[in-house]
Amino acid sequence: MYSRRYFYPFFLMTFFLAGSIAMAQVSRERKEAGMQEIREPAVSGMFYPDRPEILSRDVKKYLENVKREKIDGEVIALVSPHAGYMYSGQVAAHAYKLIEGKTFDSIVVLAPSHRVDFKGASLYDRGGYRTPLGVVPIDVELSKKMMERWKRIQFLPEAHAQEHSLEVQIPFLQVVLKSFKLIPIVMEPHWSWETCRLLAQAIADTVRGRNVLLIASSDLSHFHPYEKAVQLDKIVLQHIDRFDAEGLNRDLKEGRCEACGGGPVITMMLAAKALGATRGKVLKYLNSGDVMGDRSRVVGYAAAVFYKAAGGEEKMKGEKKVGVDLGLSGDEKKTLHQIAKTVIENKARGKPIPGFKIDFPVLKENRGAFVSLHKKGQLRGCIGYIEGRGPLHKTIEEMAEAAAFRDPRFSPVTEKELPELDIEISVLTPLAKITDVNEIEVGKHGIYIKKGWHSGLLLPQVATEYGWDRKTFLEHTCQKAGLPSGAWKDKDIEIYIFSADIF
Repeated sequence: MYSRRYFYPFFLMTFFLAGSIAMAQVSRERKEAGMQEIREPAVSGMFYPDRPEILSRDVKKYLENVKREKIDGEVIALVSPHAGYMYSGQVAAHAYKLIEGKTFDSIVVLAPSHRVDFKGASLYDRGGYRTPLGVVPIDVELSKKMMERWKRIQFLPEAHAQEHSLEVQIPFLQVVLKSFKLIPIVMEPHWSWETCRLLAQAIADTVRGRNVLLIASSDLSHFHPYEKAVQLDKIVLQHIDRFDAEGLNRDLKEGRCEACGGGPVITMMLAAKALGATRGKVLKYLNSGDVMGDRSRVVGYAAAVFYKAAGGEEKMKGEKKVGVDLGLSGDEKKTLHQIAKTVIENKARGKPIPGFKIDFPVLKENRGAFVSLHKKGQLRGCIGYIEGRGPLHKTIEEMAEAAAFRDPRFSPVTEKELPELDIEISVLTPLAKITDVNEIEVGKHGIYIKKGWHSGLLLPQVATEYGWDRKTFLEHTCQKAGLPSGAWKDKDIEIYIFSADIF
């Protein structure tokens, strides 16, 4: 037995030795990664274990319980929940199992802000993120480049300090990957479509051509009875499976479904599509009622993947042309494209719009038409006339200007964007009212729905782009009109079909 005389010096020596070892370990981690600022864990011991051996064991157990989903293509992005591991860890494992053992240079994690209100996005652009499993270094180079691409990406340490939605993703990444750098982004709580679009553009432009994975952190509906939660969450899952970011944004904003990380998911979908992803797939859905047994007030969780399908380009080349051929010649189509291009470029540069000499009689016919703009695969504007309001060439001139500068969903096109714009013109056939929805041919027809003051239209190419069947096409057209998705069955609904020559 030690005497009291010798015990205290021994205790102090042990205490200081242990402290020195711990400080040396931290110092070594910082020195090895070249770090100045470390974001310390805020929810370890609450959302997940704070002891590294237990945390590692639990994550590995979740992964062992999952069979790797077969994905025929290249994984571009994942969706993962962010509740405590005892609730959502097993669901998250379905996403992370897909990348187990793979190599990525950097990981972009997009997460919602639950505690701090701000505008834009906060990127922790220095040092690293610590968990009980160690420190993950920040990809400072790509972070700085991303911040330069959009001024509303800033460094707000308070947005990260207590935020769990991003932190809980990192231990899974540390277990399934050997090493990687992190680009951690927390988004504004009251996001808009424009915020999602601009942030997605900044992300895609920064990481394009690099070995980078995107992850969006989100739970789904909160505190509804089990059946209601499943109903709400099904809408989100359908949009994910259809790779329909615009539809998801619309339904979230109109309260048809819920996702606390809706902004990050939409942003990630837009960025993933810009990076070549062509398919979305829900991997697993559960809610807390399935896990804990209490179905009175549940929270929904989903894991999903967005990927570039193998052989996608070759498949597209062999696909049947969408719409119909209205007999426009190559020169006539070229003339309409040149009109649209000239109008957009001149207005963006502050130049007057010239007069156009039209020699083709067909371009003077009274036709309805739409002009759609895309930028790196993403919609950038779309406006048109359902029915003719004058000569076709004048309609294209007016709608090109409207799509580029007056679509309320987007900010006006800038001169800097001009080289990246793709112009698509849809010349419409006359509307035809139908009483039997079986007359609708997906890939040939567009739909126009009207009920009272509500009306909505979707072009033929929309259904083909998202892989919808007839029923889904009708539901989305109803939603576009601000009606319930099943309103197409109502007796007083008016349904019209049309087709288009799309070029």
